[in-house]
Amino acid sequence: MTTWTEYAAERPITLSGASGIDRAAHHRLDEAWLSAAWSHPSTRVFVVSGGQALIDDTPDGRTELVMTPAFEAPVTETHRYFLGQDEDGVAYFALQKDALPGRMDQSARPAGLREAGLLLSPRDAGLLVHAVALENWQRLHRFCSRCGERTVIAAAGHIRRCPACGAEHYPRTDPAVIMLVTDDRDRALLGRQMHWPEGRFSTLAGFVEPGESIEQAVRREVAEEAGVTVGDVEYVASQPWPFPSSLMLGFMARATSADIQVDGEEIHEARWFSRDELRAAFKTGEVLPPTGISIAARLIELWYGEPLP
Repeated sequence: MTTWTEYAAERPITLSGASGIDRAAHHRLDEAWLSAAWSHPSTRVFVVSGGQALIDDTPDGRTELVMTPAFEAPVTETHRYFLGQDEDGVAYFALQKDALPGRMDQSARPAGLREAGLLLSPRDAGLLVHAVALENWQRLHRFCSRCGERTVIAAAGHIRRCPACGAEHYPRTDPAVIMLVTDDRDRALLGRQMHWPEGRFSTLAGFVEPGESIEQAVRREVAEEAGVTVGDVEYVASQPWPFPSSLMLGFMARATSADIQVDGEEIHEARWFSRDELRAAFKTGEVLPPTGISIAARLIELWYGEPLP
């Protein structure tokens, strides 16, 4: 079987590739540096609102984030987030606003990560995933969890401080496991969630619970969702997943049982597929593959041996 390293070189996971952006965290508390960077003519800024930003198609067929110099950016008092610098020293900021700005030329369009992540360059996708994750966190964590006071933004969007009790709050990332389970006949276990369209199948997944290792989480989630027991668990790769604040940890797992008993709550249906069975189901439309933005598609492809339709 192709190794993950060999496979990822040709089919990288969306949102996980090298973006060429240095997050330069050491500048986040340096107000003088941030002010100078904001006023520099090379600095580029984009607006994020409700998980979306403006994207535009270029004459040569690429899709880019719509970015402007700082002096053309909308005014905001506090919701200005420093995202990092590229190798040429260009600084990038995101502005959180209640609505995206209009465009005179009407060519730009709003898009979220599920659409834009498949179209943008690694640089732009990396900037957008960073901005969306910060925006989600900022919107949901405006009050101190210790005393209930409204918090204020610090560290260029990466900390919220409580003026009452002095607590500092940092962006949260919830670890989640996502796994392709195979059995001793090298069949893959795929499931369909209750709210998915008819025929949509993907890998199983779930959140890591407190006091639990990620390997334990893989085994527990597969047992809970499909009634299948798992032995060996092998880490493959990860993917940031800011919907709203997860980090997907991808695994290949080996089942030690084959009988399926779905939980009926998260998973409506689960089935074992051989490669030939899955290929035939794709051709007839009986099975729809997961979307290309998800690490789930890459895990299945690693076993399947070719890109999914």
